[in-house]
Amino acid sequence: MMAQILRPHLRSASVIPNRMKMGPYLVVIRTRMMSTHKSKRNIREYYGLLNLDEGCSADDVRESFRKLAKQYHPDGGSSTADSATFIRIEEAYRKVLSHVIEQTNARQSKVEDTEEEEEKFKYKTPQHRHYLSFEGIGFGTPSQREKQYRQFRADRATEQVMEYQKQKLQSQYFTDSVTVKDVRHSKERKITQAIERLVEDLIQESMAKGDFDNLSGKGEPLKKFSGCSYIDPMTHNLNRILIDNGYQPEWILMQKEIKDTIDQLREAILASRKKLGNPMTSAEQKQWNQVCEQFQEDIKKLNKRINDFNLIVPLLTRQKVHFDAQKEISRTQEIYTTLIKTKEITNKNPNNTDPGEGEKTPGVKTVFFNWMNVWKFIKI
Repeated sequence: MMAQILRPHLRSASVIPNRMKMGPYLVVIRTRMMSTHKSKRNIREYYGLLNLDEGCSADDVRESFRKLAKQYHPDGGSSTADSATFIRIEEAYRKVLSHVIEQTNARQSKVEDTEEEEEKFKYKTPQHRHYLSFEGIGFGTPSQREKQYRQFRADRATEQVMEYQKQKLQSQYFTDSVTVKDVRHSKERKITQAIERLVEDLIQESMAKGDFDNLSGKGEPLKKFSGCSYIDPMTHNLNRILIDNGYQPEWILMQKEIKDTIDQLREAILASRKKLGNPMTSAEQKQWNQVCEQFQEDIKKLNKRINDFNLIVPLLTRQKVHFDAQKEISRTQEIYTTLIKTKEITNKNPNNTDPGEGEKTPGVKTVFFNWMNVWKFIKI
């Protein structure tokens, strides 16, 4: 019973100190609200003294102050001069000018923040030069360089994957991989140094025996320079060493490959035509059509090879044009027709020379000119 009686009194006693604690804070909040209201009212009064509206610019404030200063400045000599009024106008000028500058800075900062947010979400279109650079990889037209750059990226990704797998295996099976690498490098260095010492010892031993005394050109200066003084000696020596060892540039090898390939294709299609009859039957015509289709596919592959050759050949005059499959087939037909005519003439005139006079008959001349025509087609 005593607890139930005392509980309300204890509650009221606990609430009284809390109210006493909140008292000063309420006074501060009330005074701040009154001060902000007064400051707004004072700003409006200041604008009214300068005959301005809120939202004007700093130039408007300065212009209005100049006009009022001419009217109320004590030293201006005006009939409306008043020092008290001028002091109030000067105070209003300072307050209004600072207020206008603060508002202008606030608007500018807000605009800048908005632009920054827009820039964050704005899609930036990269320049087309970025796509044409390809990290300096490849040569040729932009589309060809793009294909080469894709292949380069694929190769680089493969190498990175292999390197990652190798590092993973090393970390898995070798607890101290750094030590293993150091040991391997030290062994390689020792082997290299041992080989160099061995070679130097062999050279010194041969010189002591006199094995170098019989060399041609002993005591004479080395032939380091070519006849042309405009050629770099180092480049000339390197080229001479490469030529002496049978090295050939890639474009020369590719040029030979293209020439050999077109010769083989021409010989193959001519041999296929010789196997068929003249005139051809329906079955032989189908077989000939299949041979022509395969020949066209081979010519397409050869033309792709020519494209690769034109990309690496250093001279523009050495570039090649594509082969036309239809022209090559027509050329083969003409060669075959010429061969048939030559064979017929040869069969009609088996003996074309007179042993007494030693002169050729007109039949032999005809055969000779026919063979010349065949040779002309082959050379083309």
